[in-house]
Amino acid sequence: MTIRKAQEKDIPRVMDLLSQVLEVHAALRPDVFVSGTTKYSPAELEAMFQSEKTPVYVAVDDEDAVLGYAFCQWRETPKTDLFVPFRSLYIDDLCVDAPARGQHVGQALVEYVKAEAEKRGCYEVTLNVWAGNDSAVRFYEAMGFQVQRTTMELILP
Repeated sequence: MTIRKAQEKDIPRVMDLLSQVLEVHAALRPDVFVSGTTKYSPAELEAMFQSEKTPVYVAVDDEDAVLGYAFCQWRETPKTDLFVPFRSLYIDDLCVDAPARGQHVGQALVEYVKAEAEKRGCYEVTLNVWAGNDSAVRFYEAMGFQVQRTTMELILP
């Protein structure tokens, strides 16, 4: 397995994986997510793949087939009266193809993202997980992530 930056040729497979992620979220929160859709369009993926601000890394097998991805965003927190300045790398989305789960693809992606963040002098790597996505929470905890803050909601009648 190799981790590399996503390329235009990866768009069809990444679209398939985006569908898998969306369906997990739609099953958890059908009040929020629309089944049968994806977070990004092929045109949006092409632009993201070319942007330095939004790197997308893919794990590929020996035949260069995409097994999983990590969508990332470089973030800068400027010095203010409240905050010290720091850089972070936000994982916007991470997915491993269902048949490839259990083969350490997710672990390899997270380790790669951590190494990229360290190269850039980042203070942290952050991400969000939807409540109810217990397998993702367990995975991220096993990778060393811990709760930074909690977003709460009150759904109105």
